[in-house]
Amino acid sequence: MSTQEQSAAGAATTRSPDAVVVGAGTSGCYAAATIAREGYDVVVLERKDEEEAGHIACGDALKGADAFPDAIPKSKLEPAFTNTDVDHGRFEIPQEDTVLEIPVPGELAVIDRWEYGRRIIDGAEDRGVEFRYDTVVQNVRQNDDGRVTGVEAIRKGDPVTYEADIVIDAAGSLSVLQDHVDFSDSTFDTNVDYSHFCSAYREIVEVEEPVEWDDALVFKPTERAAGYLWYFPRTDTEINAGLGFQMTEEPMQLVDDLKRDLENRPEFDGAEVEDKLGAALPTRRPYDSAVHPGYMAIGDAAGHVNPTTGGGIAGAAYGGKYAAECAIEALETGEFGEDVLWEYNQRVMDHFGARYAALDVYNILSTAVDVDDLMGLLAAMPGDKLAEALYSGSTDIGLTLKLEALVKSRGHWGTIWNLYKTKRRADELLAHYENYPTSPEGLAGWQDRRDDLMEKVYETTGADPKY
Repeated sequence: MSTQEQSAAGAATTRSPDAVVVGAGTSGCYAAATIAREGYDVVVLERKDEEEAGHIACGDALKGADAFPDAIPKSKLEPAFTNTDVDHGRFEIPQEDTVLEIPVPGELAVIDRWEYGRRIIDGAEDRGVEFRYDTVVQNVRQNDDGRVTGVEAIRKGDPVTYEADIVIDAAGSLSVLQDHVDFSDSTFDTNVDYSHFCSAYREIVEVEEPVEWDDALVFKPTERAAGYLWYFPRTDTEINAGLGFQMTEEPMQLVDDLKRDLENRPEFDGAEVEDKLGAALPTRRPYDSAVHPGYMAIGDAAGHVNPTTGGGIAGAAYGGKYAAECAIEALETGEFGEDVLWEYNQRVMDHFGARYAALDVYNILSTAVDVDDLMGLLAAMPGDKLAEALYSGSTDIGLTLKLEALVKSRGHWGTIWNLYKTKRRADELLAHYENYPTSPEGLAGWQDRRDDLMEKVYETTGADPKY
């Protein structure tokens, strides 16, 4: 059971749950619900107040909800699904005067993200999770052996310490917790830089007449290759309009791209903006290791986002589940070292991490090619092959596809050949990630081989090193 003690001075409070989860997003809620379902005392610390919790900037597209972890039942989430008729992507390429229709495999829905946020919190509370809002974590506690043993926070101006056997970091991109942990004696990935992340900004826009593309996710490149615009229909008249761009770019210049595009689209004449919000998200490979004694990072805090689309809800849900199941084993055995938590890394890489690492190769390619050439290439690709590349991490660019692309590309042949070579590099990387080590001791050798493969990626693409 959780304990609570006032200090002698009456100023500080100490709580001692079995597990502390920092962040009430998708990964945090699924992790907390999974642990609490087994009877353990779990507290989620959330910096926002109870009303704002769950209100984050998001494209609102949810893929694969039919197979989400069952710690929070799908029935709990369904009231947040506002459009379940979406079945494809619509890629607008103005440079080529082309619209590319891209099938999206699996179940797809557009959601009200704020309502979804409330629903997953309710689902975790149903499992017995305690939420503490208005709580800002300021430090992480470690013992003499380096194991994380808790966090120090401020709640409504008052200090509070949470001592716990397991701390799960679900605090989002560039998590502040990772600035306070000494990872020197563990495998936890510290090769993290702000350039590995992008900023996202979105507006919820109400239009006067139903849009014609209410069954599609609409994508459009920004005027530079640094990002893309999106228009995702929550309903046929309520549109999530936004853009994502690398943090190395000037944010306001790119936000102006969205403003100009909205002004030039007749379906948005007379539209009203209901909500504006921004956030950061990773556009990088998953962390090589997201474990440290007594500590695991999940969701955006571990790079669990498709780096080409920015989709992160499904990865967050499953990352939370896998981390929680390793936390449960640790709580049952009383052992909290990396070797006990390592299976979490393996399961992430096996499920989606390897695929996301391969997809990151195409992000790297995009930094080294001319935006017009890139758009010409995309316009030349069949939609089903582009969908395969976006969602599987690879695609079969065989002779037929190459011939079709050459005929349609109208001069972008060099870029197509570059993509073909890059695809081979991505395949090599994918195969390597599928042999992720089974223990912390194997990580260094695996990283050395991975880094050799990445050198080939940079050589093939002509891009500057990313990591």
